[in-house]
Amino acid sequence: MSDLNVQTLADFGQLRTAPSLTTDQRRALAGELVAAMQPFAWFTVGVMAPSSADALEALRTLERSLQWEAMTVEETTSETGPVFLKANQSSGAIRVRIEHGLGEGILISGHSNTPDQPGTTWGPLPLDFFA
Repeated sequence: MSDLNVQTLADFGQLRTAPSLTTDQRRALAGELVAAMQPFAWFTVGVMAPSSADALEALRTLERSLQWEAMTVEETTSETGPVFLKANQSSGAIRVRIEHGLGEGILISGHSNTPDQPGTTWGPLPLDFFA
């Protein structure tokens, strides 16, 4: 079932976990996201997922969808459990740690190389948003 209250990227602001979305919602939100990302020079991505494999799969799908260069896993965990993955497009580094109590989804933050352009964060988007 979809969360029919999610119509724009701003609607994600109060969510702790990604909602289910219809195909029409995904299409509209993807277009809005691509347009919102245009002014930014680089991005960080946070992935809250039930496992490191799920988190990395969501990130790799995002990279392919947005035609980003693949980033490199520099730190990960061998523990089993929910994780938080942080990927930094500027440094190309991915770090994964066990993190209990989080929701589930993808957070994308836009960054600028100039101090007068504040960054912003979108999400949590569903783990399969970019599939």
